Amino acid sequence: MELNEVMRTTFSCRQWLDEPVADETIHRILDLARFAPNGGNRQGWHVIVVKDRETRAKFLPLIKPATNQYVAQVANGEAPWNTIVPSSLDLEAERSIDKEFPGVAEMVEAPVVLVITIDLSVVASFDAGLERVGVISGASIYPFVWNILLAARAEGLAGVLTTYLASNERACQEVLGIPEHHAIAALVPLGKPVKQLTKLRRNAVEDFTTVDRFDGETFTV
Repeated sequence: MELNEVMRTTFSCRQWLDEPVADETIHRILDLARFAPNGGNRQGWHVIVVKDRETRAKFLPLIKPATNQYVAQVANGEAPWNTIVPSSLDLEAERSIDKEFPGVAEMVEAPVVLVITIDLSVVASFDAGLERVGVISGASIYPFVWNILLAARAEGLAGVLTTYLASNERACQEVLGIPEHHAIAALVPLGKPVKQLTKLRRNAVEDFTTVDRFDGETFTV
């Protein structure tokens, strides 16, 4: 598959056929993904291929409070889990109220489940001193995660980058034996999708690109 097609058709998949994925295929995907750019070429990522079904089942109660809050905020017209606009809800209470969130069970039961961490002792977090949530550390892990999804697409597979586990990171670290200095960056389920999407909707370049300044002229050709 041509690179342009892979980039234009890699979609977020949440439903998979009940078909196993060979370890050799997973290895090929990771072998390609490892060439992702990362700060200082320190390659601080670690991938856990979670095969044990009992271990996977432990993810569900760890994820549930996060999805409960997500559903409550969406129903209240809010952008969930954002750090700019305060919520008008009692979020602690909402996290304890059981709400339906489709797709989570399917994710932990996917043919392949990867948990990906980043070693915070080797990344340069240039925004560590700013009074906002940090995002810069992600530059050393999410290109790798995206490479996994691109390589999976080229294999005829599909997955989705999820971050639910990070909301209950310490408990998840205990379940998987992850050291405290490794942050949980993503849970990525993979498999052969029930349906292959090929036409994705995205904003045009002109909708998000300006010249010289954030409020500058629209960049167009």
